[in-house]
Amino acid sequence: MTVLVDIRHRLGDFPLDIRFESAGRLTALFGPSGSGKTTLINMIAGLIRPDQGRIEVDGRVLVDTAKGIFVPKHRRRIGMVFQDARLFPHMSVASNLRYGRWFTPAAERYAEIDAVVELLGIEPLLARRPAKLSGGERQRVAIGRALLASPRLLLMDEPLASLDEARKAEILPYVERLRDETKIPIVYVSHSVAEVARLASDVVMLARGKLAASGPTTAVMQRLDLLPAEERGEGGAVLDTSVLQHDEVFGMTVLGSNAGEIRVPKLAATVGAPVRIRIRARDVMIATERPSGLSALNILAGTIVAIRPGEGPTVEIGIDCNGATVLARVTEQSRQVLKLRLGGQVFAVIKTVSFDQANTGGGLPAEADG
Repeated sequence: MTVLVDIRHRLGDFPLDIRFESAGRLTALFGPSGSGKTTLINMIAGLIRPDQGRIEVDGRVLVDTAKGIFVPKHRRRIGMVFQDARLFPHMSVASNLRYGRWFTPAAERYAEIDAVVELLGIEPLLARRPAKLSGGERQRVAIGRALLASPRLLLMDEPLASLDEARKAEILPYVERLRDETKIPIVYVSHSVAEVARLASDVVMLARGKLAASGPTTAVMQRLDLLPAEERGEGGAVLDTSVLQHDEVFGMTVLGSNAGEIRVPKLAATVGAPVRIRIRARDVMIATERPSGLSALNILAGTIVAIRPGEGPTVEIGIDCNGATVLARVTEQSRQVLKLRLGGQVFAVIKTVSFDQANTGGGLPAEADG
């Protein structure tokens, strides 16, 4: 399903001029606060009428100002999940879920309560009131309510922004499951590199109301120069891998990728399961010869394909490791001492402990194989 947005709009003194098209399972609208993400998602939802432009979802025109088309929000069949869950406090979880079904004619409903409850792991919560739920549990229920409206598109506006790190870790696997196991396209707003790198199939990067970049996550997340200043340290390569085996002796998981085998702290994922990892540029060392006598376990052979100026005394080195690009941030002094040049053969060295929970995704706790 394709989402097409081509709008121009002025909100006070803030102009938006954005065009993108995405067919990804989960498209992230990414950028710093004030870049226009929430305004744009509200236009897709029908909460704001753009001054000029066109919005389509799977070929269905929702807005076309040139033709006078503006489909009201209640007829768009779009589910929304906000920063706060917005559950009805006087209703049980089960009643909140059923409320989502009332807005869709019976003949058009495709989402079943039992299936949604299983997908989100909320069966033990059905009899509770929202006040008795954790932040992560409330958000799972809010997602379930949106799904039970049988939407054609799901919009998620920074759904994890109000959660602490523990609650984010709780809910992220369920968003991955939602992305992978349903056919509902998702547009997901975030200003977090970690969330976008883990969840998104495609990224639309916004800056001051304009499109800065768009495309597959693996390509866009390497544009460190476009990341918000406070997030540049989190930028780097995004690799899609799969679980080869678990090392029970040392508590590690061995992942297979185009770049080579990568060892990470043990994951709750079955052998063969897909796992996305983020390798921060600041966590990558470069060696011109295969190193020995190191504690770092991940050594990937590759060829330098890009050298770009970084901030201050740093440079960014792109290394092609058998078709997968790994980024390294090193000092200009190191570049000169090592005589790093385009086409040079090098080794990217990454410590296993750099793959913390925020840098790996895939697998629910219940799926662990021991």
